[in-house]
Amino acid sequence: MPRAVICRAFGPVEHLSVEHTEGAAIRPGSVRIAVTACGVNYVDTLFVQGRYQVKPPLPFTPGWEVVGRVTEVADDVGPDVVSVGDRVFAAVGTGGYASEVVTEVRNVSIIGDAITDGQAATFMQSYMTGMFALRNRARASKGQSMLVIGAGGGVGLAAVDIGVMMGLRVFAAASTPEKRQLALDRGAEVAFDVRTDDIKTMTRDLVAPHGYVGVDHVYDPVGGDRAETWLRCLGDYGQYHVVGFVAGIPTLPLNQVLLRNRAITGIEWGAWALQEPAANASLQAELLEHITAGELNPVEPQAYPLDDVVRALDDLASRRVAGKVVLVP
Repeated sequence: MPRAVICRAFGPVEHLSVEHTEGAAIRPGSVRIAVTACGVNYVDTLFVQGRYQVKPPLPFTPGWEVVGRVTEVADDVGPDVVSVGDRVFAAVGTGGYASEVVTEVRNVSIIGDAITDGQAATFMQSYMTGMFALRNRARASKGQSMLVIGAGGGVGLAAVDIGVMMGLRVFAAASTPEKRQLALDRGAEVAFDVRTDDIKTMTRDLVAPHGYVGVDHVYDPVGGDRAETWLRCLGDYGQYHVVGFVAGIPTLPLNQVLLRNRAITGIEWGAWALQEPAANASLQAELLEHITAGELNPVEPQAYPLDDVVRALDDLASRRVAGKVVLVP
C-alpha cells in the first residue's frame, strides 16, 4: 500500500504521522507517479503550522514538488504527452510527501538524465523564484552587482547560481563555513560571514572601484531584524528583493528608499505562475534548458527517509542544513 505523511491538525510538525493510504484513483487528464524523491521547503512548515496565508483542507499531505516514474496514465492522456515509465517532475500543490501521487498531466514535465532525482525534486521552487525575480521582476543585467542573503540555503544558492549565469557580480552572505563554500562553489565572488562581517562596508569597498556606492540588488529570503542593514547596502536606484521571511517580517525605514531612489520589489513566483501559466511554462522550459546545458547546477540535497519527516522539517526550519532537503519514500 502507498504511504504518506498526514497532517490532521495545524500545529507543530511533531504531530505529523506517516501512514498507509488507499491511494487516489486515476482520473481523466491525470497520471500516477511512483515517487522517488520529494522536495522539502520551508513553506511546508508554514502549511503544517497553519501560518501560511492559504490553509489546505484537513487532513492533508504536505509537499508539492516530486520526481518519479509514471506507472499509470488516464485513458485520455496520449503517449505524445507522457507514457508509463517516463521519468518526470511534477508540481502537485500538496500531497508530495508520499510514495505515490496522482496529479494532472499539466503539472508534469519529463526530465532527462542531466540531474539526479534529488536535484530534480528540489530545484523548481528555488530556481523558478530566482528566474522570476532576476529576469521578470528585476530585469537584472550583466555587470550589475547583487548581495544574496541566506546564500547557503536552497533559495539563496539558486539566486547565486542564476546571478552568476546572467553575468552579475554576486556577493554571498551566510552563517557557516559550509554554507559559504557552497555559494563560492556556485561562482560567488566573495562569501561574507553574516554573523561577524561588516557587510555594508565590505560590499561598498568591492563596488567603489567601479564608481558605485552600493550594490544594485539585494536578494533577501531571510528578512528579520537585519533587513535594514541589507537595505543600506544598496546604492542609488538599487532594488531590494523581498523573497521570504525565514527570520520574521521586517520593518524597513522608507526614508532610505525615498532619499536614494531605491525600490522594494516583492517576489511571489507561485502567485504569478497561477496567473500566467503560459509565461510560467516558457520560463520553466528555459530553466530546464540551462540545467541540461550545464549552465546551472542545482545543489545535491541532503536526503532523509520519509519516516524522518519531522527531523527533516526541523533541521530545515532551524537552518541547520546547507543547501536543500529531500524526502525519499
